[in-house]
Amino acid sequence: MTPTTPAPPATAWSDLVEDALLGTNRRSRPDLLDRAAALTVARRAGLRPAPAPEIPAAAPPDTRTPLPPAAARRLASLLADGSAGELLPQWLAATRLRGYAPPSSLLPQLLDTARQRSEIRPDAVAVAGPVGRWLAGLNPEWRFVLRVPVEGPEVNDTTVDPTNSQSLWQEGLFAERVTYLTRLRRRDPAAGLALLRTTWRSERAEDRLLFLDALQEGLGPDDEAFLEAALADRAKNVRATAAELLSTLPGSALAGRMAQRARQAVFLQGQDLVVEPPTGCDAAMQRDGIAAGSPTGRGDRAFWLGEIVAATPLRLWTELIGPPEEVLALSPTPEWARELFDAWARAAVRQHDAAWASALLTIHAAHGATGTPARLVAVLPPDERAEWTAGFLSVQGLADAFQLLVTCPGPWPELLSTTVLDALAEAANGGAYPWSHSGVLGVAERSLPVAAAARVDELAATGSAAWAEVFTRLAGTLRTRNAMLTELGSREPDSREPGGVKLAG
Repeated sequence: MTPTTPAPPATAWSDLVEDALLGTNRRSRPDLLDRAAALTVARRAGLRPAPAPEIPAAAPPDTRTPLPPAAARRLASLLADGSAGELLPQWLAATRLRGYAPPSSLLPQLLDTARQRSEIRPDAVAVAGPVGRWLAGLNPEWRFVLRVPVEGPEVNDTTVDPTNSQSLWQEGLFAERVTYLTRLRRRDPAAGLALLRTTWRSERAEDRLLFLDALQEGLGPDDEAFLEAALADRAKNVRATAAELLSTLPGSALAGRMAQRARQAVFLQGQDLVVEPPTGCDAAMQRDGIAAGSPTGRGDRAFWLGEIVAATPLRLWTELIGPPEEVLALSPTPEWARELFDAWARAAVRQHDAAWASALLTIHAAHGATGTPARLVAVLPPDERAEWTAGFLSVQGLADAFQLLVTCPGPWPELLSTTVLDALAEAANGGAYPWSHSGVLGVAERSLPVAAAARVDELAATGSAAWAEVFTRLAGTLRTRNAMLTELGSREPDSREPGGVKLAG
């Protein structure tokens, strides 16, 4: 038997590298490649095999109905198409509502996509179901799945992390914690407030500010004591946000204090409203969230007036004067009229008062009130939103339409759909560039009813080549949406028949 060649010393490999760098002509060892091959075999043979990893437990069963084959093929296509845009979110939302279970083979790609697109995570995680959460425990890149709150029969907001119900709040990323708190407040406001109290004093000021925003979900009288305490917070923005939240509670002590100030600043004299803004900002006003000096560029008195009226319950004016239309028909002191109407608009948005929002929209342009009408429109019921937006578009065109259209849930009713398509046709015939209305076109892709595809085909047959391409793509998107719904056994509501449904042919 041939004797075994002794293993090369540990420095042999570094010597070999040095020979290669210097060149064999400067070293008297020409067998460089032979030695490299022998040393490579020796190094590999010297490795000890690692222990075999423990086989993970089997994935839990998914008891949901399997996704129909056509819908499964659609998901595979959407995940492979990087330009799917709004179609994938819509597919996920529809599938989540239907309660289907996708094929396990598509879950890795679905989770990879959700990792890159945070806006689809709630629906993607819900659709992935128990097998998706099982996979997330095996791949660190999918750990976000365990931190995404999902509402539904399989996972509730108190057991987002199956190993520790507090791990998300204590260890999650900030955005995940805000989402968790928001969803918990939506389900159980008292539990959400109790959770926030556990870490409130140790949170950073900028984090406290956003956590306060989350309290808008389920905001009620039980939150008043916490928010009153926050009026003494060391951060100015936190104090201001707490004051704004308290002002949305008409029965709060802060709302009462603001109403008392408003009575002194705005009062009825005959058929006129006399407006006398405060001449100073005392300590009590500052504690209630009013800054000592105007940060907006307006005069201090105008600013103080706006802050007081915006935080005053609107019912004060209806109790003193009458319905919103009667209040707004009065003539306020001209010097302060704009500030007064602007403050009433802010109050209507804060207090979600549809009657005041409707009345203010009627006179918005006449009084030159500042602010975006979209905020007032968003307060209206969905059918009134669509009607008001259609009226605005028929007069103003598409110039300022985007912010209004995004407040109108889809599918749009016939009046709004027709008005939007008429406005797009006018823009195309008027020589406008399609890219100048890309925002409106994007909203139309997800909000036009699928039955509008035939009308869009007609528009594609006229106008410039650029617009023809845009309309052809829009019609194709609508038909794809229709096909997606059909594959899922779902249907789109028909706005022409309350409670009815209709599929485009």
